Amino acid sequence: MSLLRSRGELPRTLVVRLDSAGDVLLAGPAVRAVAAGSSRTVLLCGPQGAAAGRMLPGVDDVLIYDAPWAGLEPPPVTRAAARRVVETLTAGRFDRALVLVSYHQSPLPAALLLRLAGIGRIAADSEDYPGALLDLRHRRAPYRHEVLAALDLARAAGFALPPGDDGAPRVAPPPRTIGLTGPGPYVVVHPGAAVPARAWTPGRAARAVAALTAEGHRVVVTGGGAERELTARVAGRHALDLGGATDLPQLAGVLAGARVVVAGNTGPAHLAAAVGTPVVSLFAPVVPAELWAPYGVPHVLLGDRHAACAGTRARHCPVRGHPCLDGIGDAEVLAAVAALTGDPADQGEQTERGAAV
Repeated sequence: MSLLRSRGELPRTLVVRLDSAGDVLLAGPAVRAVAAGSSRTVLLCGPQGAAAGRMLPGVDDVLIYDAPWAGLEPPPVTRAAARRVVETLTAGRFDRALVLVSYHQSPLPAALLLRLAGIGRIAADSEDYPGALLDLRHRRAPYRHEVLAALDLARAAGFALPPGDDGAPRVAPPPRTIGLTGPGPYVVVHPGAAVPARAWTPGRAARAVAALTAEGHRVVVTGGGAERELTARVAGRHALDLGGATDLPQLAGVLAGARVVVAGNTGPAHLAAAVGTPVVSLFAPVVPAELWAPYGVPHVLLGDRHAACAGTRARHCPVRGHPCLDGIGDAEVLAAVAALTGDPADQGEQTERGAAV
């Protein structure tokens, strides 16, 4: 960077985050730090993260690569796909790159492609010996939240958040969605998740919606196009069903208008945090809450953190009855919502539990 700065120029920087929309949203603060020190900032992400990437402040362009080592349904390895991404990256004329990964992932497959594309300086967290693939092999601090770990790497690579940036996840202002939700306050329940172990079962989610409605809350149920059957069942006669009715920016608008969002450890929970809405996080312990809890907003974690599935990264609950999440009682849910919406019941205890994360 010193040579670039001596010419009064800033680098063209590539940020790589090849996982889900939620992971891309958590990378947003690091992307802003990169953008503050770059003439152009491009995000390379997987198909599931592209829509989220386009919503991140500081991103000038989004490139999509369906990496065979990432995602829930990775594609086969082909020479043609590898050649295409290397050619695309070469054409970008990037001076440097940050490869962002979670604690259990390796950045080295991506770094190899970046090196073949001629990118001059590559930085990543890596527990594995990188050989000639990395110029900066950074060591991630243990139990570091994904947001902070990405910022640590950006800082080590010479990029800092601009003055006044609080380092919280953020997206571009979403559209107004009162035409979808109707007027008046509401609570969002998002029952789905790409990883079923991280969400309530449908019947349990439906009972929670009924309990929230009985408590006097207007409930809006959200979900993707493939989740219409789920959202219809969960909403029932109690709630407004918006399953399949929103794209990601519209979903951000619906979440931004909510008093609180009730969701599992999934992308919409992080999207809610990015628009500043408090989250009741139904957090299955298959991954550590210290790393993936909602960041930067008031939140309450519900779920048995010491369940038998803790730390397994299981996609489907390995314990009969899904007790870590389905065992959460209606009273716990109502108390968490009350705490985050400013109602007096249990507010002190619940806010403390959320803030401790």
